Amino acid sequence: MAPIAPETDAALIAAARAYFAERRARVPGFVRAQFGLRGTLRLHRHALGWDILRAPVNVMLSPVLILARLSGWAAGRLGARRVAGWLLSRRVLLPTAVAKATERAIMVDLLELPWDGPGAPGTGDALARAMLAQPRLAVLVADRAGAGAASARALADYGGTRSAVAEMTTALGTIGAGALAFQSLTPGMVSFAPGLAAVVAHQAAVAAFPLGGLMGSAWYGMFPVAVSPWLTGALTAGLLAFGALMAAFAGVVADPVQTALGIHRRRLNRLIDTMEDAFTGDGRRSFAAREHYLARLLDLSDAGMAAIRMLTP
Repeated sequence: MAPIAPETDAALIAAARAYFAERRARVPGFVRAQFGLRGTLRLHRHALGWDILRAPVNVMLSPVLILARLSGWAAGRLGARRVAGWLLSRRVLLPTAVAKATERAIMVDLLELPWDGPGAPGTGDALARAMLAQPRLAVLVADRAGAGAASARALADYGGTRSAVAEMTTALGTIGAGALAFQSLTPGMVSFAPGLAAVVAHQAAVAAFPLGGLMGSAWYGMFPVAVSPWLTGALTAGLLAFGALMAAFAGVVADPVQTALGIHRRRLNRLIDTMEDAFTGDGRRSFAAREHYLARLLDLSDAGMAAIRMLTP
């Protein structure tokens, strides 16, 4: 291939930057349409199916995803670039229908790029139009093909943030429920279960008291019921399953809140920044899915609170 004139390469980059700047200008309207209440209800119709099973599996796979990302980062720092690239490119989480519908909306409605995945195909290509508006740039588009793989990884990571946000939404729900019901901090189902088990055991003992419920309430008010570990374990398992199931639909609550707080807008802008760097820069700037780490912090605090309650007489 003949050498590319620097002024031509600069023109290509300028055209690409203009395209990405236009995408950023479209973000606020896109967020309102896709992640407001009506938009997220429309989006979550896709969860009525296999997503009900995929969402709990993704909750369990999230720690594996974090391990792969951290290992990839460490391998990169040690100079093992091939290993780092392999680890960072692993799609550990199962692709949910909601995540795919979100990816399609970003590609077709926001970025106006071709889409041949699930759902109606998208044939628009605003980036190509920006490039080919200047005929001398057409030859350079092939030289930037590697940017497509980096952009695809960033888009997949963006879709994966939904599972982490769903976990955090469920955790916030248990915190509120624990504060109202038990006046205690319960950042997850594991720490919520012992309080619920105590209530269930108390109510069962009162109902079975031989002198009636009123006397039973008085008696067990003075002498608390011993909670069976089996009851606590069974309720913990049941609550974990329920929480994982709710994660499939947690976005119905989380999306409008994130829209109001500007979180969706900032996250999409980070995604566009990553894609622009992959196309016009050195490709070193990656899309960081921070939500997975926040979700794991909530898991650790949940386990810590449960351990404290078990060790406290």
